[in-house]
Amino acid sequence: MTSSAGPSQSSAVQGRAALVTGGTSGIGLAIARRFQQDGLQVAVLDLDRPTARAVAAEHGLGFVGADLSRREDCRRAVTEAGELLGGLDVLVNNAGFQHIDPIADFPEDTWDAMLHVMLTAPFLLSKYAWPLLTRSGQGRIINVASIHGHVASPYKSAYISAKHGLIGLTRTAALEAGEQGLTVNAICPGYVRTPLVEGQIADQARTRGITAQEVEQKVMLEPAAIKRLLDPEDIAALASYVASPAAWGMTGAVLDLDLGWTAR
Repeated sequence: MTSSAGPSQSSAVQGRAALVTGGTSGIGLAIARRFQQDGLQVAVLDLDRPTARAVAAEHGLGFVGADLSRREDCRRAVTEAGELLGGLDVLVNNAGFQHIDPIADFPEDTWDAMLHVMLTAPFLLSKYAWPLLTRSGQGRIINVASIHGHVASPYKSAYISAKHGLIGLTRTAALEAGEQGLTVNAICPGYVRTPLVEGQIADQARTRGITAQEVEQKVMLEPAAIKRLLDPEDIAALASYVASPAAWGMTGAVLDLDLGWTAR
């Protein structure tokens, strides 16, 4: 006798297809490569630059070039990914960037770009991909948010606003998608050792006159219970489970991988 509660563990992963935005470096690349290991066909989306195309080619990933600050690029990207992969079962909204400035000095055009890339684009990509993602009854949307979707830090107003909004979008989409077999979840990492974070560590070490290790331990990890930066592969491992048939009953979840940051 088999349970009718959800897809069986033997449901085929082979043949499923995933699109990962911001997928040519850091967390996005780690997720894309983990999905490959899991047997998915994977395309990565990034700005159309030779370096991004080269990374995709090096790892045998499909590539979709798009500027997620442009509405028309979001629509085209979903169409191209669907054609390239022969369908779409998993969408990972990971693309983003950070800009550090006090609110009084925050450039308005940078605010607009960050909100569009990190909040409006996930909405648009989810909207345009919805018919593809609901086709198999095992669709997944995974939004890579941040611990800053729960808490705030100074000088990151646009980033934090976008990540808070992304959690709200996740929960709303999950409620709307449930009857169509499409799950929507968010992953909220703490600080991850990516090129972006390495650059921030170096900058803070120079401005504060301390070592890079002191920046990690005394600045970035001060609120954390575990005093160690995450690796991109840690987030990829969690994304792998969320994308799998085993996670059919998880939706609207906000999954903190935060080294105990919010346990206080």
